[in-house]
Amino acid sequence: MHGRPTILQIATTNYEADREIISNIMEEIQTLCGIKEGFLISNSMERFGWAFFKVLIKTELLAGMDLKFGDQIAKTKGKKVEEKFVTFMTKFFENKNAKVKVKLVDA
Repeated sequence: MHGRPTILQIATTNYEADREIISNIMEEIQTLCGIKEGFLISNSMERFGWAFFKVLIKTELLAGMDLKFGDQIAKTKGKKVEEKFVTFMTKFFENKNAKVKVKLVDA
């Protein structure tokens, strides 16, 4: 994960609301990490009542997140660092009322 951007695929049945929540959360994380322009959000693709969109987390923001949340991520459920990161992000989104599924996509 380190050394290159990370892409999360987000799945939701309430695109407008959840996209806004995710965007606000990513802005909040950026602020906490002291980073600007650390992520991008793609347009959605809809299929069978679900909307899918991607969040690209740039390397600089990932490094900031590791410094700020590294201990919490390490304690999160999962065997691999990638699994722990996805679980951490999913819980972070859910705690802010986003009802989403999160999956790591290779960059």
